[in-house]
Amino acid sequence: MQSKALSPEEYLSELPQDRKVVMEQLRKVSVENLPSGFKEVMSYGMLGYVVPHEIYPNGYHCSPQLPLPFFNIASQKNSINLYHMMIYSDKKLYDWFVEEYPKHCKSKLDMGKSCVRFKKLDDIPYKLIGELLTKVSVEQWVERYESVLNSEK
Repeated sequence: MQSKALSPEEYLSELPQDRKVVMEQLRKVSVENLPSGFKEVMSYGMLGYVVPHEIYPNGYHCSPQLPLPFFNIASQKNSINLYHMMIYSDKKLYDWFVEEYPKHCKSKLDMGKSCVRFKKLDDIPYKLIGELLTKVSVEQWVERYESVLNSEK
């Protein structure tokens, strides 16, 4: 479910109340814990946190007019989802998250490559998500992104 909202505030206003409360809390955790340099935008119909063109002029290789995506949160049909690009590209960070998750959450981890799905809205590990977001600076993400991009050429 991609929103056509043009701002994070508009996106949140469209949500049912139970989802709105959760998404507002995730947004708060994101804004409070992301290192400086990341910028909040609407990205792919979700709340997005990106490396803006002012910092990384090349943008996203698939669509260079777009800023480099890093982290997204979305209210989907059956779950609230997080998309964290560094989890997908850094095994050490992935392993840390998988190991820490059961310490913070009663539900079984439901995870794809970069997507973490939360079907139980009352069992979202906000503290763990906040800690995850502090682990990668803009510079580290750009360095990782470029190393993966260059290895694929």
